[in-house]
Amino acid sequence: MRRPLLLFSSARQRCRPRKTLLRVAVVTCGISAAAVTAAFSCAEVAAATAGDVGRVARGVALPPVSVPYEIGSPVLRSIWVDPRSGNDGRSGRTRRQALRTLAAAWLRIPRGRVLTGTGYRIRITPGTLGAAGVPNYFESRHGTYRFPILIEAADGPGTVTLAAANIYDTRYLYLLGLRFASAIGDALHCEKCDHFLLRNSVVRGAPRASWKVGDLLKVNQSQHVYLESNDISGASDNAVDFVAVQYATILSNRIHDSNDWCAYVKGGSASVRVSGNEIYDCGTGGFSAGQGTGFQFMTWPWLQYEAYDVKVTNNVVHDVDGAGLGVNGGYAVLLAYNTLYRVGARDHLLEFVAGHRSCDGRPGDDGRGRCAAWLARRGFGTTRVDDGENYVRIPNNHVYVYDNLIFNPPGTQSRYMHIAVARPYAGEWQAGSNVPVPTRFDADLRFRGNVVWDGPRGHPSGLGGDAGCRDENSTCNDTRYRTENRVNSVRPVLVSPEDGDYALTTASAAALSARTVAAPAFRWADAPAGVPVGNLSNAVPRDRKGVVRGFRSTPGAYAG
Repeated sequence: MRRPLLLFSSARQRCRPRKTLLRVAVVTCGISAAAVTAAFSCAEVAAATAGDVGRVARGVALPPVSVPYEIGSPVLRSIWVDPRSGNDGRSGRTRRQALRTLAAAWLRIPRGRVLTGTGYRIRITPGTLGAAGVPNYFESRHGTYRFPILIEAADGPGTVTLAAANIYDTRYLYLLGLRFASAIGDALHCEKCDHFLLRNSVVRGAPRASWKVGDLLKVNQSQHVYLESNDISGASDNAVDFVAVQYATILSNRIHDSNDWCAYVKGGSASVRVSGNEIYDCGTGGFSAGQGTGFQFMTWPWLQYEAYDVKVTNNVVHDVDGAGLGVNGGYAVLLAYNTLYRVGARDHLLEFVAGHRSCDGRPGDDGRGRCAAWLARRGFGTTRVDDGENYVRIPNNHVYVYDNLIFNPPGTQSRYMHIAVARPYAGEWQAGSNVPVPTRFDADLRFRGNVVWDGPRGHPSGLGGDAGCRDENSTCNDTRYRTENRVNSVRPVLVSPEDGDYALTTASAAALSARTVAAPAFRWADAPAGVPVGNLSNAVPRDRKGVVRGFRSTPGAYAG
């Protein structure tokens, strides 16, 4: 098995150190001034990096900070493709000598070995490449940070349309300004990818009502994945589906039009940043950290929880039938400074319930033996043949919900309650699973500084009684929820949500200022053995627009 690539993401990919990593305090940003203004300052990147020096020195792969991935100044050789008038018999070295297909260009990149001397930049002129012009699999091309592989629309985003793409075993592959379209099946699938960037692109399936496209953009068993400033829509299941993906950023995308969750990260996904996205027009929910996974599809050492170290910040989630945000089997998950609007009409606003873990398929199926292997290594799971009911329930632990703005205007409200929290579970299916029993879904679950306007004043919180967060829970119960958050007491006023402006008006921001609460850092002491430490800081110093949050800030994605 290839040893995982260990990078000090904060310094190497975002801001470039002048001398050594230990001199993190003096860095020169490798991103544009506009990108820095819209995200984090170089000083903030340096501060984040400084806290990670010790872990880098110990060889632990670190999560990226929430700023755009920095491509740097790689060494590249151009290969031109002209879908309209190119010829695969040409050299491809200039626009005049362009090839006809992307498939032919891909074959000119050495297969199965690490690139040295040069990377490759495939530049596609305007046009459409159907299935015959795209590789059946973009497979086994191994770039590096200095010698990556870029595939881009030569004349700018939106000028090139590609058929569905399957990517397998690639390293340092960057897709820039492309449009992927699929009327049936995944439009983009990346498996065993290392350093995969999709930026300024469109991934389009079919309208969710057509039930023709299952998961639209799927990434599995991969690390260092970056989705930035894309438009991703049209799925009967999920628009974005991550399984066993570590060290990832989902930044400033529009993710919409799916029947299930708009997006989730599951299957032992870890160190994922979900920030600045607009998530809308979905069925089951907006975004979930965790969900359900076949045990054999997980990767060592992330074998217990569905999701670890996931930070969901500065997003706008709107017009979602089910929960705006959820955690289904998560460890150290932060939901902070998000704005939720018109969510939960089907049931509830937020959910904190069990993740599901099964062993998929039948005995003898390829790969199914990993269920027993992972169970022997103290993973949470089972070897039973799944019947839809006998799955293992995966707990939640250390889930912090801070400073969110949740607003359902008159005429809309959650159907049953504000929050769904599953009750403790000690059923027979937990036996032999390595999961502690009773299994809790509200351990160190905290709600602080949130503004909620949903339903009448007496609308049920959903906490306590037959659910989780009962009175004896010191961090989460109905009394604490109602006293440590503004619940149906001050009605927010947004600038113009019908026109896409979900910021508070000046007057409303003033009325809600100074009510935010700084989320404390996570602790990792009770994490499963062997799982790399995540980013414990829960600071969110800037809002969705890049504005620094002052001492008197407001809940939601905009600082006010």
